[in-house]
Amino acid sequence: MQKVRAFIRSALAIAGLAALAGCATQRAPIQDEALRNTAKEAYLYAYPMLYNYKTMYGQAIHPGGKEYVGGFGKFRHYSQPYTPENREIVTPNNDTPYSWAWLDLRTEPWVLSLPATPKDRYNVFQMVDLYTYNFAYAGVRATGFGAGNYLIAGPRWDGGKPKGITKVMQSETDFIGILGRTSLNGPSDVKNVQALQAKYRLRPLSEFLRHPPPAAAPADVDWLPWDEQRATSVEFIAYLNQLLAFTQPQPAAEQDMMQRFALIGIGPGKPFDAAKLDPTTRTAIEQGVADGKAALLQAEKQTRSSVGLFGSRAELGNDYTKRAVAAAMGIYGNSSEEAVYLGYEEDSQGHPLEGSKSYVIRFEPGQLPPVEFFWSMTMYDLPGRHLVDNPIKRYAIGDRTRGLKRGQDGSLTLYVQHANPGKDKESNWLPAPEGRFNIVARFYGPKPAILDGTWKLPKAELAP
Repeated sequence: MQKVRAFIRSALAIAGLAALAGCATQRAPIQDEALRNTAKEAYLYAYPMLYNYKTMYGQAIHPGGKEYVGGFGKFRHYSQPYTPENREIVTPNNDTPYSWAWLDLRTEPWVLSLPATPKDRYNVFQMVDLYTYNFAYAGVRATGFGAGNYLIAGPRWDGGKPKGITKVMQSETDFIGILGRTSLNGPSDVKNVQALQAKYRLRPLSEFLRHPPPAAAPADVDWLPWDEQRATSVEFIAYLNQLLAFTQPQPAAEQDMMQRFALIGIGPGKPFDAAKLDPTTRTAIEQGVADGKAALLQAEKQTRSSVGLFGSRAELGNDYTKRAVAAAMGIYGNSSEEAVYLGYEEDSQGHPLEGSKSYVIRFEPGQLPPVEFFWSMTMYDLPGRHLVDNPIKRYAIGDRTRGLKRGQDGSLTLYVQHANPGKDKESNWLPAPEGRFNIVARFYGPKPAILDGTWKLPKAELAP
C-alpha cells in the first residue's frame, strides 16, 4: 500500500489561540485553511473510533437493538454462520461464528477463561481497544490449544500477574471489545461449536480470585446516541471527545497531534456545541471532513491486501489513514500473523465486477493458498458489503467446501457469476448478486509466501 501522504501542518503553529468549543465568540476565527487541514486529519483519526463506537453502542449500551449482547461483561455467542439477513456489521466472516463481548475496565480487570481446544479446531480471541488497535490475542495460534486464564486490564493497572493467570493483556483504553471466532465445519458441526463456546467465560478479577469486589464503579456514562449523520458531520467532534475521555493517559505519540486538534475543539471529555461555531470556522471544518472522506475513499480504492492494515499501535506505527482504511474496508480485521485478507473488486482488465458477467478464478497446480489453518472466499454486495442471497445458500467457498472439484492436474477453478453455471460446475460456484460486488479472500494462519507477497492471488478472468 502506498505510503500515507503527509498532512499539511505548517499553518498549524499558531500561538496564543484559545480552544474552540464553547468559546468561538471570544476570539477571531483561525485561518480557515489551517482549520480545514486539521479537520481532515482529525476526521481520519476519528473514523475507526466512531465506527467502533457504533458497534459498541449497539451491542453493549443500547438494549433496543437486535445486536445487543446484554451489556458489558457478557458474551453473546453466534453458533450459526452469518446470512444475508445479518446487517449489523459489514464484510462479516462467514467461516467462523462469532463470540462478542465488551468490557468496562475502569474499576478492575476482567479474566477471560478458555478451555482446551481440540487439535482439529481453530479459534481466536481478538482484543480491540477504542482506537481499534488489536492490542492482544488468545487462541490456538497465539496461546496454543491448552486451557488458559487471561487477565485483561485497563491503562492504569499495576497489579502484576496474579496467581492462576496465564497472561496479562493491558489495553490503552478503559473500554475494549473481544471478538472471538470458532471454526465451523458445516451445519452438522453446529452443536460441537456450541459446546465449545459454552466454556468461554468472563469474570471480574475479584470474582476470579474470590476476593471482595473493589469500590463501586464510576458513575454511568451519559453515552451519546449513535446517529450516523451526526457522527460523519462536523459533530464527529462531540463523539470523539467523549471517547477520548476513556483513552487516558494520553499516548506520548499523540500529544503534538492533540495540541493541533485542540484548535477545533477536540479534547478528552470536552463539551462540543456546533451551534456556537462562527460561520467561517464551521465551513472550514465541514470542508475538512469532506476532504477526509475523499482521501479515505481514494486510499480504500488503492488497497488490495490486508497485510499491515490491522494490528497493534506498534505494528501500525501511528498511521491513522491506514487505520481508517482498515475500518472502512472491514472493521475488526485480524493482524497479519493471524489472518490475511485479499480482495477482488475488479477483473483482470481493471473493470468493476458485475453480476451481469461471468468470471473464473483459477489456481494453477501447486498454487493453492499456503496456510496453516484454512482459506475461503466470501461474496459481498456493493455498496453495502453484506452477504448475497442465492438459491444454494452458499455465501463463501474454500478448502473446507464439501464436494469442491479439482482438475486432473491438481488445479482448482472457481466460477463466479449470478446464474447457476450448471450441475457439472455447481460444486465450484460462488454465487454473485445481479449488480456490483466484491470478494474477500481470507487466509487463516498465512505462511510466509502470503505475508511477503511471493504467492499471488489469481485474477478474476472473464469466462470464455
